[in-house]
Amino acid sequence: MDTIILENKTTNNIDFVTDYTVVDIETTGLSPKNNEIIEISALKIRDNKVAEEFSTLVKPEQSVNSFINNLTGISDEMLENAPKIDKVLPEFIAFVGDDVLLGHNVKFDMGFLNANCLRILNTRLPNKSLDTCKIAKMICPLKNHKLKTIAKFYNISTAGHHRALNDCYITYEIYNKLMNS
Repeated sequence: MDTIILENKTTNNIDFVTDYTVVDIETTGLSPKNNEIIEISALKIRDNKVAEEFSTLVKPEQSVNSFINNLTGISDEMLENAPKIDKVLPEFIAFVGDDVLLGHNVKFDMGFLNANCLRILNTRLPNKSLDTCKIAKMICPLKNHKLKTIAKFYNISTAGHHRALNDCYITYEIYNKLMNS
């Protein structure tokens, strides 16, 4: 798993990609080893426009604790009839293909995705990734570079924040603002 920020070494400008897939997940906790994915979403972007969506809840083996329920609004009841990760993961991989995967603090998402890929499919995602958090640190003069902070800086709505598909759209809008900075 390579994280990329494409830089022109002579001018120190960032070269942005226009065909990519935005990814975001919600989980039962912070550890890919001990916690599980409960929601996975992606936006396929072509020529900087949303071309297609992928989004599903994922039924975990463990219960959703009150902190995660309060943060995401996702409850055990919502996950009761959701597909398990071993069914969702191949569909997700087919959706993203060989695209660059764009995310905010994408290392977190890739950690969970790769842990599940290794466990279920005995392989890692071959995709390169691009991190809006790292790009924002180079461009935005902010005290922190959380998704919500950057969205506020660019006057982007954070309605539905901490739900995977909504966070994909927020990340996509932030990326476009960063690209045009």
